[in-house]
Amino acid sequence: KYIFYYLLIINFISFIFMGADKFFAVKNYRRISESTLMFFTIIGGSFGSCIAMLLFNHKTRHNKFKFGIPFFLIIHSIFLLYIITHTQIFNFKI
Repeated sequence: KYIFYYLLIINFISFIFMGADKFFAVKNYRRISESTLMFFTIIGGSFGSCIAMLLFNHKTRHNKFKFGIPFFLIIHSIFLLYIITHTQIFNFKI
């Protein structure tokens, strides 16, 4: 149950940070570092980062993001699928 809330919050934060960085880039403000953006992706925010990257067309030319974010999205999806199928945390029967 807490894993679901954690993923929801971390993906929301990742989405907001990617959107804010795009806004800062357009306005020539101080940017959010790439390591911070990747950190939130790695700790579970890959879905939010991926959606923001596509929606805001941000960091799509950087190989670190173009390949890294989908890689972690796959890893996190496999992890979530494992949790769903091997625990009673979501009470799904697959």
